Amino acid sequence: MMYEIHFKPMALKALLKMPRNQALIIRTKIDALKEDPYAKNNNVKKLKEVEGYRLRIGDWRVIYHINDKALKILVIKIASRGEVYK
Repeated sequence: MMYEIHFKPMALKALLKMPRNQALIIRTKIDALKEDPYAKNNNVKKLKEVEGYRLRIGDWRVIYHINDKALKILVIKIASRGEVYK
């Protein structure tokens, strides 16, 4: 079963503002989550302080929540490593 991906407005805005080549790489990695949002080989880790997961893509981080019952992934935030946890 495939998950649906949804973006919070703040995450979508960050994706649209970054350089096109970087946005394409990040979007490709996010799309890969549709098949297995928990995949360890995709640099995915469960967050400790808050509910959700972190996807690492070079110096960029994607924070997201998974709704297994509805098969949906909500991308909360996309930012550089230094900014994402603020």
